[in-house]
Amino acid sequence: MACRLATLLPALGHSSTLPAAAAHSAKLICSKPFSGLAPLRSVVQSAAGAPPRTQQQQQILAVRVAGCRAMASSTDSLPDVSNLTIDVSAGPKKALISLSDKKDLDVLAKGLSELGYTLVSTGGTASALEKAGFEVTRVEQLTSFPEMLDGRVKTLHPAVHGGILARRDLSKHMDSLEEHGIGTIDVVVVNLYPFYSTVTAPGGCDFDKGVENIDIGGPSMIRAAAKNHKDVLVVVDPEDYSAMLANLRGEGTEESNETFRRRLAWKAFQHCASYDTIVAEWFWRQTVGMDSWSPPPSMSVPLSLKQVLRYGENPHQNAAFYVDNSLAEVKAGGIATSIQHHGKEMSYNNYLDADAAWNCVCEFTIPTCVVVKHTNPCGVASSESDLLEAYRLAVRADPVSAFGGIVAFNVEVDEALAREIREFRSPTDGQTRMFYEIVVAPKFTPEGLEVLKGKSKTLRILETEPSKRGRRSLRQVAGGWLLQEADDLTPDDIDFEVVTNKVPTLEQVEDAKFAWLCVKHVKSNAIVFAKNNKMLGMGSGQPNRVKSLQIALEKAGPESKGAAVASDAFFPFAWNDAVEDACKAGVAVIAQPGGSMRDQDAIDCCNKYGVAMLFTKVRHFRH
Repeated sequence: MACRLATLLPALGHSSTLPAAAAHSAKLICSKPFSGLAPLRSVVQSAAGAPPRTQQQQQILAVRVAGCRAMASSTDSLPDVSNLTIDVSAGPKKALISLSDKKDLDVLAKGLSELGYTLVSTGGTASALEKAGFEVTRVEQLTSFPEMLDGRVKTLHPAVHGGILARRDLSKHMDSLEEHGIGTIDVVVVNLYPFYSTVTAPGGCDFDKGVENIDIGGPSMIRAAAKNHKDVLVVVDPEDYSAMLANLRGEGTEESNETFRRRLAWKAFQHCASYDTIVAEWFWRQTVGMDSWSPPPSMSVPLSLKQVLRYGENPHQNAAFYVDNSLAEVKAGGIATSIQHHGKEMSYNNYLDADAAWNCVCEFTIPTCVVVKHTNPCGVASSESDLLEAYRLAVRADPVSAFGGIVAFNVEVDEALAREIREFRSPTDGQTRMFYEIVVAPKFTPEGLEVLKGKSKTLRILETEPSKRGRRSLRQVAGGWLLQEADDLTPDDIDFEVVTNKVPTLEQVEDAKFAWLCVKHVKSNAIVFAKNNKMLGMGSGQPNRVKSLQIALEKAGPESKGAAVASDAFFPFAWNDAVEDACKAGVAVIAQPGGSMRDQDAIDCCNKYGVAMLFTKVRHFRH
């Protein structure tokens, strides 16, 4: 017991200083009135006539009585405390409540009161309980010590933590409580200062305000109760109030009392861990700068379960989906925060494909449609004036792959567009209605939403906020994680350097930029053919660049003449290889990073065929 409380013992705990401490305690307590003397009077009266145990025990009781006498009116009276002792094994059960989020506080207090618990509380929670008509013992009455340091110290006291941490099955613990006049605390209901909402509020907050919203006493009580969960029920979530009350009433549930207590203890530890993770992230950003790329020496990621999935990539794999609650993800948009308006529940693969489609379509600044299959964009088209035609062109880029894919738009879907999505026939036969797993857009008009719902009962319709730039990317490998900045570069961020004799027209440069923006979202090795703001064909995921070009060329067909080609990485060879194959197909311009030891071969090959080549000096590998 001593080791559990060692760091919380104030000067009052030393018997040699107790008489002086008693007077000091009385003086301090005068400055912060209690709500009444009833709880103390009850303790004293119940102890009247009992034989003394130790001098220290008498002095502890004297401290508490002296403090209350200092505030008592002339009409208040307390029994003589000489030769009295305290029986901590007696008395009502106590529930300590300290809440920032006071949701359902009345339900909690009513249930505990009906079960015979004395409500012990702090500050604003105590005031809220009293205002609601509940009898409350303030923590100051329990500790005989006032709140101090502008509220930084309220519950960090042995009278609180001793009552929480004492093991009821160890006589030495219970003897220690009795010796020091401390009663047990049986239920702890605590949630923490609103640090997250404070530091993420519009306009942010200054450093000092953020620091003052870091909870200290709350996590200490939560962790203490969770450690001693066999004897103390700990609750950090209002959603658990009804289950906790049912457990205390002895009402049967599917899980045992032991399992129930362990589950609440896990939740308590996780609550504190997530809280501390966000505090640590904030402190690191405050230390190195909000926009600095400086990976911390260690890090945690606060995740919350959004959905248990039917299965993973394959039916034999279990899976779940978590939302990232990091400060870096606040108002960052993306698929994880989507609103699903219709359709079957999302699957593991649905999340991956929808994320790929959304990340791609959000790159474009003009109205655009992207069609994705197995995380690769198989169709992309943009149009300032005719989004319906852009949708048709995106599907026609590869109608076979588009069937069963994901369709994403970066603008609102209205009734006309929704009807086109619902009724459009496959270009392969002109008869079969196109089938999609998901349609995702930033907004839907009410009419557009109703039309889309009529396409299929299973069609998932997602409303999603645009993804912001500057995100980090975490990816797991066996035994570790890879962290990198997102590949956020756009054509406006780089120079397209002409390296050939042939100088491309402005239209051809725009085609190259469009192809370059598409190719960054295609799995390596990646090649994209594009012209007039539409993808004509793409080759993805091939171990060699030649094969990727051949696949893209096959899909583009005759439209490859005069088109732009973009490669995600440099061409290691040119003659009798991918560069010459593209030139022979009649392309107008090739965009690539450059950097190969045979770059000159690629330039010479383009010069021979009269094709323009642009170096971007930016690679777009995607694995």
